[in-house]
This record gives sequence, C-alpha cells and structure tokens, in this order.
Amino acid sequence: MEKYNNVNESYTNAQDNYNKEEAYLRAKKKLDKLIGFYWHLASYIIVNIFLIIMFTTHLDENESFWQFKTFATAIFWGIGLAFHFFGVFGPDLLFGKGWEERKIDEFMNKDKRHWE
Repeated sequence: MEKYNNVNESYTNAQDNYNKEEAYLRAKKKLDKLIGFYWHLASYIIVNIFLIIMFTTHLDENESFWQFKTFATAIFWGIGLAFHFFGVFGPDLLFGKGWEERKIDEFMNKDKRHWE
C-alpha cells in the first residue's frame, strides 16, 4: 500500500511541476507579445516624428504643412499598430474579465424567469 502512495505522490508532484511549467510558458508568451507591442509602438513614434520633421523642413514656401503626404505613413502604420494593440490587449479590453460568464448567467436567469 505504501508503494502505491509513493507512486501517487510522485505523480501528483510531476503534475504540479507540469502545471507550473505550463503557467510559466503562458506568462512568458504573453510577456513576449507585450514587449513586441511596445517595441512596435516605440518605432512608430520615432520613425513618424522623423518623417514629419523631414516633410516639414522640405516644404516649399507656399506649401501647407497639413497635407495627406505629411501624415500618410502615420495613418496607415497607425492602423496596423491598432490591430497589433487589439491582438495583445483585445478581448479583455473590450469586454473585460469574466464578461462572457456574466452574460451567460444573465441569459440563463432571464430564461429561467421566463419559464417559472
């Protein structure tokens, strides 16, 4: 019987270690996505500031600063950055934690009242 308990205990320890390893790998993956987004944001800001300064310094005397070409890169890259943002922060940002479970409970309660 003691042999069975030792096997069971070692299986439980192995399972705990596996769960900790899985949690660590998920956290590392989330962190890598977050770091990737921040690098993307930093390069977006630096490059677009540089481009806007370049466009402004090379304007003709009567040319307006407020042209599409001045902001085109920032606009289109900004759309890509927004998709990256929603890919990293997405579901929790829009619906919050537990939103789906709360909605399911709400619908079940409405349905339950309907049939009572």
